[in-house]
Formats: sequence, structure tokens, C-alpha cells
Amino acid sequence: MKLMTKFNLILLLLFGAGGALISQIAYSFLIENARREVTQEAELMMASAKAVRDYTADDLAPLLEQNPQHKLRFLAETVPFFGATNTFKRLREKYPDYTYREATLNPTNPQDRATDWEADIIAYLQDHSAEKELPGERETPTGTVLYIATPITVEAPCLECHSRPAAAPEAMIATYGSTNGFGWKAGSVVGAQVVSVPMSLPVSIAKKAFRLLMIYLGIGLIATIAALDAGVYFIVIRPLQLVSNAADRASKGEANAAPLPVKGKDEIAAMTASFNRMQVSLAKALKLLR
Repeated sequence: MKLMTKFNLILLLLFGAGGALISQIAYSFLIENARREVTQEAELMMASAKAVRDYTADDLAPLLEQNPQHKLRFLAETVPFFGATNTFKRLREKYPDYTYREATLNPTNPQDRATDWEADIIAYLQDHSAEKELPGERETPTGTVLYIATPITVEAPCLECHSRPAAAPEAMIATYGSTNGFGWKAGSVVGAQVVSVPMSLPVSIAKKAFRLLMIYLGIGLIATIAALDAGVYFIVIRPLQLVSNAADRASKGEANAAPLPVKGKDEIAAMTASFNRMQVSLAKALKLLR
């Protein structure tokens, strides 16, 4: 096996091992960065929902409750849940894969009833009351979705409508009936605010960036090996070939060959100079013998 072939095999082994390590680190970094971006989006949506709820409870509801129509017809706009949920319904008109739900096990409005996977989240939050936030991922027909869930804990204002039917506003009973949404107890977890954000786009961007990185690494590897091969050929192999050819001619009796050019002060130059001295000594020895 030639020296250049051995050198290239060593380079391919080293670069291959290094490339495999770099690719694993880069892929993990890009995917984790995509997940971090999605998490930030979900946290921003959750903060926005809470801001809408607080605004509804503190500023909007007191004004609407003074409306005489509120006594005759239940104004859902006074409910913080309603304000946050409907705000994000409008957001979904442009971003249909982004969802916000205030799901409960026993809701006043049947549309807010928890699905199976939301019920599992609520059960977990009930069993782990110390946890204020539950992140996770789930698979959907459109791809992986990251969600963040926070518990809905019953507070004193909630009991005005959800303790028992007799205490609830008559307009609410007339709208939703007296069957659902009652029996809540202060301090208990009855539901969860769940924000879901799709991961498909950030992950696809991360994978595209990874593919481009691998292409650039491959091009860089080929260019590096080509440059190193050229350097090895002109610095090591070609001078060795000149010495080898001169030695071959000397072994066949050529005694008056021109000295080889000596360039630099490295080991190859030292070997070439030594060969020139040997060739001169050989020529003198042959002359004495003759």
C-alpha cells in the first residue's frame, strides 16, 4: 500500500470519527434549540392568556356587571375563561395549529369539558399540587406538539357561580342549566390551562440546518484532504521519489549524477543532503577502484 493511500486512510478515520461526534452534538443542539424556541412561544401564549384573564376579571367584568342586561341575560364576557379562550380563537384563524384550552372535568359550558389526554393532565396536577406548571409533548395527526399546562385552582370569586346552583346568577342558570359546573370547592384543582404549540416548523428548520451543516462539513473534509494530499506529495513524497530514483540509478553504476536540490532545513532536506554526500563518496570510491 502506497504512503499516500495510508495517509488518506488515517485522515478518513480521524475525520470520520470527529465528524460523527460533531454531527451528534450539532443535531442535539439544533433540536434542543428548536424545542427551546417552541417552549418560549408556549410560555408567551400562557402569559398572554393570563393577562387577558386578569384584564377581564379586574377591569372588564365590573363594568359589564353594571349593565342592566346582565340581570336578564348572562354575559359570558364577564368570565375570565371566556375572554382568554375567545381571544385565542381569533389567533387560531391565522395560526390554526396553536391552541389554548381551559379544560375542566365539570365545566358549566360543555365545550370546556376536558378530553382524555387533558383529563390525564388534570389528574396529574391534582395529585401533584406543588407543581405549578407541567410541560410535555404529544403526537397529533399534524406532528409533534409541545404543551404547557397550569392548574386551574378554585378561588373565592369562582364559588359565586360554581358552588351550588342556588347561589349562581339566574341568568347563568337560564343559559347553561343547573346540571354542570357546580360542586367546586375552594383550593381544589378542577381543570388546567393548556397551551399547545406545534414543533413541526422549528424542527424542520433545525433538520434543514443540520443537513446544510453536514454538506459543508463534507465539502470541508474533501477540501482539507485534497490540500493535505498536495502538501504531503510536494513536501514528502516527491522529494523521496527523487532520492529513490537517484539511488536506483546509482545502484546501476551511474557515478556522475548531478546532486539533488536541497530545499529548506527539515528532515527531508537533511536526508537529501546526506544522499548527495553519499553519492559524492561513492563516486570517489569508484574512481579509486578504477
